[in-house]
Amino acid sequence: MDWLVQWWDGVELWVVQLPVAVQFPVVMIVVLPLCLGVARLIDRVADWGANNPASVGSPEPEPEPEPESEKVAA
Repeated sequence: MDWLVQWWDGVELWVVQLPVAVQFPVVMIVVLPLCLGVARLIDRVADWGANNPASVGSPEPEPEPEPESEKVAA
């Protein structure tokens, strides 16, 4: 795991030494797709968990809404 930490330190040092005008596009090209991928993964896992019948006990049907009584204007 030490090699990963050293690699990350090297990448971080390289990015910090770049001019700001170059840092922004480099970070956006790498970070934006990475964040999008993680968000999609979380969304799919949440959808799977919400739709998985094994994760829910015995589903109870939702009660039907009662019709509203007509209001009389005074």
